[in-house]
Amino acid sequence: MKRSVTYIIALLTLIGAGGCIHNDLPYPKLPQNILSIAVKGELSPAKIDSTDYTVRIFLDEQVDIQAVQFTQFTYSPGAECNKNLLEGSWDLSVPMTVELSLYQSYQWMISAEQNIERYFTVAGQIGETVIDAVGRRIIVSVPERADLSKVEVTSIKLGPRDITTIVPAVPQGSFIDLNSPLRIDVNAWGRTEDWTIYAQRTEQVVTTTSVDPWSMVVWAYGQAPAEAVNYFEYQEQGSSSWIRVPDEDTTGKDGAFSCCIKHLKPLTTYTVRACSGDNKGNEMTVTTQATEILPDGDFENWWKNGRIWCPWAEGADEWPGGSRFWDTGNTGAATLGESNVKPSDYVPAGMTGQSAELKTEFKGIGMLGKLAAGSIYTGNYKKTDGTNGILDFGRPWSVRPTKLRGYYQYTNGDINYSSKEMEYLKGRPDTCSIYIAMTDWTAPYEIRTNPNNRQLFDKNASYVIAYGELQRGTSMDAYEEFEIELKYRSTSIMPTYIMITCASSKYGDYFTGSSSSVLYVDQLSLDYDY
Repeated sequence: MKRSVTYIIALLTLIGAGGCIHNDLPYPKLPQNILSIAVKGELSPAKIDSTDYTVRIFLDEQVDIQAVQFTQFTYSPGAECNKNLLEGSWDLSVPMTVELSLYQSYQWMISAEQNIERYFTVAGQIGETVIDAVGRRIIVSVPERADLSKVEVTSIKLGPRDITTIVPAVPQGSFIDLNSPLRIDVNAWGRTEDWTIYAQRTEQVVTTTSVDPWSMVVWAYGQAPAEAVNYFEYQEQGSSSWIRVPDEDTTGKDGAFSCCIKHLKPLTTYTVRACSGDNKGNEMTVTTQATEILPDGDFENWWKNGRIWCPWAEGADEWPGGSRFWDTGNTGAATLGESNVKPSDYVPAGMTGQSAELKTEFKGIGMLGKLAAGSIYTGNYKKTDGTNGILDFGRPWSVRPTKLRGYYQYTNGDINYSSKEMEYLKGRPDTCSIYIAMTDWTAPYEIRTNPNNRQLFDKNASYVIAYGELQRGTSMDAYEEFEIELKYRSTSIMPTYIMITCASSKYGDYFTGSSSSVLYVDQLSLDYDY
């Protein structure tokens, strides 16, 4: 009896105490992400960055940026959104904030980019037209003796194609008076912009505007009358002879012209000038850059750390400073099996040593696992997120190559594994991918393959200065030599990182490919001339 009373008292005490218990357990922190988004009239798929919680939308020039219509908008299951983007239209002329909430709130910023092609030229102008879209000004330069009362318009487009009207009308071939600024109204989407056209006289017939030295080529830019014979000349320091740049290496448009001076020496000083007929422009002197050898492009250095094959010598330090320049996805693949990137004695005919063998393989047992594409890249495998990889892409680099060269051989099969979003690719031939990019990153670029916070490399992103790629979807009987030319979007921007990736399955980041695909690569190197 005494024992029962004691038990009852203890129980009542516990119940009474329970009335004072506070739930101090924190809510789980679950980032809420935008998973997909699309708008009517988009130029290319939107870019979703789940690290910065931003979305970039790319609009065709005919879309009214102040009345954008969303056609797709999905986000993390269970989250609440403070805006129903699928209803009505939205003004994206300034970035828009969207809030997703589940336990905590996450602010997403949605912005739109829209490039409207605008041009305006007149007969006899010198150099390019200045089009100030913010100030709505157009400035053309003409010779000192030009008749400004009768200036012929040779081309004009100041708004989105097919839906723009100009008042008063200024069609191609018409004559306008530019003795004083000419004001015109540019109308589109029911809105009117007030633009002004100016003419300025210039005494200088030809001008060398800029010169960009690379390692073995120099890019030069000039301005002169559009109808004249315009060209460039250069000379090496210490020489008294000028060399004319071949016409096939010179391009011109509307009074602005440029050239690529090839086959130069690294770390050498040259003088360049623009010319127009018998007129010589101002001279500009520059020194070419050095060249750099691509580290370990022959894939001769490997060591095995447990089940993980590493494409560097044992004990090597990280680049820069050390020789550890390349890495693979082996760390992730080896969590469910053996490395699928490893050294091979199979090399191009007439060569010796080793190559890199990249295999696409299913890693796991039965239905438990994922497809892993074989990949080797400049950078570092950071860590594994469940069955997904987190990588640091890129190695510091400060000179500008023109080409990536090497040897490759590919054997492919039909795609037999895919993620849900790539199921439509099943049964199609797998494709290998080799690409090179020069970027202006300030740090390595983090790659994440987890669909919930995926972040992949975007060749069209603003951080890409130059890009080139090779893709193949058929099998080969032997090694073939390849050459990938880099296409630069600017000749003046200095790169800070180099990114090279070779993969046995193009859609490996989406765990999609053929378990029969094998890619061999060897003897990768960089060119600095054209």
